[in-house]
Amino acid sequence: MTDEDIDLSDIPEVTEAQMERAVLRVGGKPVERGKQRVNMFLDMFIVEYFKAKAGDRGYQTLINEALTEYIRNHDVKEDLRQILREELKRSKNVLS
Repeated sequence: MTDEDIDLSDIPEVTEAQMERAVLRVGGKPVERGKQRVNMFLDMFIVEYFKAKAGDRGYQTLINEALTEYIRNHDVKEDLRQILREELKRSKNVLS
């Protein structure tokens, strides 16, 4: 079955109000919303790259967005791998 074949008509869209009440968790532990100041050393070419790409925006914001994107993609890939493993294991048990 492809994504296009799945009927999503009975699943309501998530609202902004629901997202505001959502609890962000990392490794199962709740994490507060907001920002935290950190001091860190980055390679000079990384800082220069993001400064050049940022334009009028702050380069630190761009670095934050890049890290956020990496985490989202990485977690999705890991989640999909786990789901596939579980489904393959379940299908083997059903066929046995």
